[in-house]
Amino acid sequence: MREAVHALQDGGADWIHFDVMDGHFVPNLTFGAPMVAALRPHCNLPFDVHLMIEHPERLVPDFAEAGANSITVHAEACVHLHRVVEQIRELGCGVGVALNPHTPLETVRYILPAIDVLLVMTVNPGFGGQAFIDLMKPKIVEARLMIEQSAPHVLLEVDGGVSPDNARELVELGARVLVAGSSVFSAPTPQEGIRALRFALVSQKV
Repeated sequence: MREAVHALQDGGADWIHFDVMDGHFVPNLTFGAPMVAALRPHCNLPFDVHLMIEHPERLVPDFAEAGANSITVHAEACVHLHRVVEQIRELGCGVGVALNPHTPLETVRYILPAIDVLLVMTVNPGFGGQAFIDLMKPKIVEARLMIEQSAPHVLLEVDGGVSPDNARELVELGARVLVAGSSVFSAPTPQEGIRALRFALVSQKV
């Protein structure tokens, strides 16, 4: 993992995005706060921690202490979403809220002024390497319009199936942050994967 983080930093990544899964909220199991803490001294980039877990409020303090710069929780996993948002803010981290593909955007309209990032999942979370769900394109547009109306400071983040083939289109639809995992790590090197994404953003015609 340390080598991967170094490769991403050297390759020009803007953030390091950590997908934390508990095997319950999503059908996969990854790592916990100790991994983030172990990597923190080896990277100067912001750590963006995406908690795909049940009852995220129980582990938010651990990830904040581990060195997360921002923490994203799923609206579907929070009984009291506003309380969790305030918890993250009080711990000094940026706040993100994520929505699974099936969850309506109206679920989070009220909370937008209190957060920094709205993450729209464009695959069903749990496993890497999935294809982008084309039905999510209108949702990205709708999210952009909702942000413009309610909280223009919020960054619209898209996660799932992002690649050089669709990166430019996603930005044109309204995305401001792209999370790319498989397309970066399936390239000959992560540096080449990041370079391909950046090239697509400036050269691809949609």
